[in-house]
Amino acid sequence: MHTMNRRHTGSHRHPLKGLQILHEDQDLLVVCKEPGLLTVSWDGDRNPTAERLLTSYLRKGSNRSWIRAYTVHRLDRETSGLLIFAKSGFIQQQLKDNWEAVEKHYTAVVHGSLAEKSGTFASYLAENADQFVYSTPDAAKGKWSETLYRVVRETPRFSLLDITLLTGRKNQIRVHLAEAGHPVVGDAKYGKKGDRSARMALHARTLSFPHPHDGRLMAFEAPVPAVIMGLVDRG
Repeated sequence: MHTMNRRHTGSHRHPLKGLQILHEDQDLLVVCKEPGLLTVSWDGDRNPTAERLLTSYLRKGSNRSWIRAYTVHRLDRETSGLLIFAKSGFIQQQLKDNWEAVEKHYTAVVHGSLAEKSGTFASYLAENADQFVYSTPDAAKGKWSETLYRVVRETPRFSLLDITLLTGRKNQIRVHLAEAGHPVVGDAKYGKKGDRSARMALHARTLSFPHPHDGRLMAFEAPVPAVIMGLVDRG
């Protein structure tokens, strides 16, 4: 996938555990996150996060506290794949304001065989006090959420899906697939009981968006990890 002004800026000189920098310019960073790493930091937690690692990388030992990575969107801790970070609050807001122009494709391996080989899951998603996300018929309680899917490959046990997010709610893909009876393989929160897969089989594979500085198309692809593809290669 073509990438304008692609530059591997020091990612090998400044190794970031759990992150690979795919692109850096004066406005933003595009990275690939490994599973197990949170996207954003929260008060009171000092564990590494993508946001914290990239802020340290940008400062490179400097005490310029105004330099930091600004989170534009998130991936769940156990989801791998592509993320955008801005280098300023202005660029962060520009990207968020134009988020409808961002196209994201995910790859997932789910349990079972879907009756319809392509379609859309749509519902209002709400979150309870235990941070469990679920569908609700009450529009006042939830946020409208749409997930497009297409079956790419099937085995006797699993299905490989290409997924496009039309909205970006917390845990959206995982909830919609679980509620449809086809949870993501390895999903400890919404998944199948007794699932002992090594990791959750969900990966943010492609990302394209107009650059906020000049509108040029930025397009990236992070190959699906072999451990995910192995689920459907083996059958």
